Amino acid sequence: MSFSDIRTQRQIKEARSHASHVGSSPDLMIEESTPALAPLFGTLPPSVEVRTNQETGRGVYAKERLTKGGVIFGSKPPVYVLSTKNLEHFCSSCIAPAPTSGLKRCTLCKNLWYCNATCQNNDWALHKKECDAMRRWAAGAPSLDVAIPAEPIRCLGRVLWGRRKQGLDSVWTREIDAMQSHRTSLPPEATESHTHLAHAVIRYLGLTAPEELVPFGINNAAGIVDLMSRFATNSITLTSAALAPLGVCVSPSVALINHSCEPNAVVVFPRSIKDHPTQEPEAQVIAIRDIAPDEEIFTSYIDTTLPRAHRQAALSTTYNFACKCTLCSKPPKPDPREALACPKNCGGSCPFPSEEGPLTRCVKCKSAVASTDSVLDALRIGQEALQKATSLQFADLPKAQQLTTNIIPILTSAKALSSSHPLLALARLHQSLLLAAFPPNLTQDALDGLIRASSASVTGLSAVLPPGHPARALALAELGKLLAVDEPAPHAAAGSTFPPSGPARLRLACDTLIRARDELAISFGERNGGGEVGREVREMVVRVERELAAWGQGIRNVIEDTPGRAR
Repeated sequence: MSFSDIRTQRQIKEARSHASHVGSSPDLMIEESTPALAPLFGTLPPSVEVRTNQETGRGVYAKERLTKGGVIFGSKPPVYVLSTKNLEHFCSSCIAPAPTSGLKRCTLCKNLWYCNATCQNNDWALHKKECDAMRRWAAGAPSLDVAIPAEPIRCLGRVLWGRRKQGLDSVWTREIDAMQSHRTSLPPEATESHTHLAHAVIRYLGLTAPEELVPFGINNAAGIVDLMSRFATNSITLTSAALAPLGVCVSPSVALINHSCEPNAVVVFPRSIKDHPTQEPEAQVIAIRDIAPDEEIFTSYIDTTLPRAHRQAALSTTYNFACKCTLCSKPPKPDPREALACPKNCGGSCPFPSEEGPLTRCVKCKSAVASTDSVLDALRIGQEALQKATSLQFADLPKAQQLTTNIIPILTSAKALSSSHPLLALARLHQSLLLAAFPPNLTQDALDGLIRASSASVTGLSAVLPPGHPARALALAELGKLLAVDEPAPHAAAGSTFPPSGPARLRLACDTLIRARDELAISFGERNGGGEVGREVREMVVRVERELAAWGQGIRNVIEDTPGRAR
């Protein structure tokens, strides 16, 4: 396998799928089903139903046993748009990547691209209005910051045009209106941002005053704020099959699902376009562990590799609630997201020290960490470097890579676990930066360095994410692909040196890819074959197994052709 096969597939960022409503824990008392919702959410199968409880409100519950790897339900989002940077590279209708023959451009607005006339016709009902709006926006570009409006503006434009086209009493509109709004409890800063967004949307629609939104079903200022709040709370990241963020979408049925930092399900876009192309992009809710009857279904709205304080801050800022899931209310002691290795190397770990409580001991052997000040300094420097490197990764890649290269050893020297924050985040970013800056002429040292970075990410993710979590499964797949790359200059094995070389590397690649295949079947659905990435990994397993078999046969042939060999 060539390195270019991997490099073209690697994505710089991971998306974080998220939905709406409030945090809750799975052991709360359940009330009866909500009959008023019966005519809505037709994409929900008979195996689940919408219920409410007194503490967390509305949620989705299993009516029968759901097995891990099973598709709970799938739904094509009624509204979705690509981010501006992806408009030229993906079809705006089915979200497929550009084929080798290229995409077809809209000849009017010249901003959206499509696979063919079929995709363009499928999208025309909404793009007809959007096309005019984008040309009008571009005409005023000298007085605006950008020639193409940002995806929230474009997505909200499609929501409003859809309301008018479908009808204000239609199921389509009622499902959009049924999504959670936090208008009455928005902090001042959120209200201000919603106001700016509302003004931009009004200008994008070609209107001159909020009163002109009445035909769209928006009758007053409260209605405008509700719409902005519903979008901010319920919008989902539109992703590729490998979780790369492509744009934004709104899916009312997915938005029914509540949050947990220990989810039993995930929202993914596996890409099964060969089976039903008109349904793409399809958001699928997949069970990543068995779910019992009457158990609530949870996804995570945020990155759950973050420590509790970071998770709570993100949920409060974006979704306006405090999570009370088990991981937040009864976190492990110590949490591997915030832990050091034992100073005596007994195999145990120590909680991170803090300014308020600098003393910390190994939970296993009770050995105290001697220099907690240096640990606190390392954590502070690491967090600052992570923020700076993240902001620089596209503007100044060498500088971002220099930061991750210099700071990761400081954290490892402080004995931070590979799963701890910010070390894990820095390791994942470092891996992305190495791949993005990889030299055209592949060298053994560069390839081995990238494999070590990928392995560090897998180790950290495996400590905080369950088997079958898509981020963990994809990290395994990426490590397996890198191990399977043809070595430019294989070296002799040297004890426990990692990564190994020659046949030992191929065997490790095969084992890693098989693990990835099994986990992808959970995270992207068994019936989907693990999605697009799962199909690719299965093909790679076959190729690597053939290479190993050919190597073994070659050794046997050499032995048989050796004169005087023992018989």
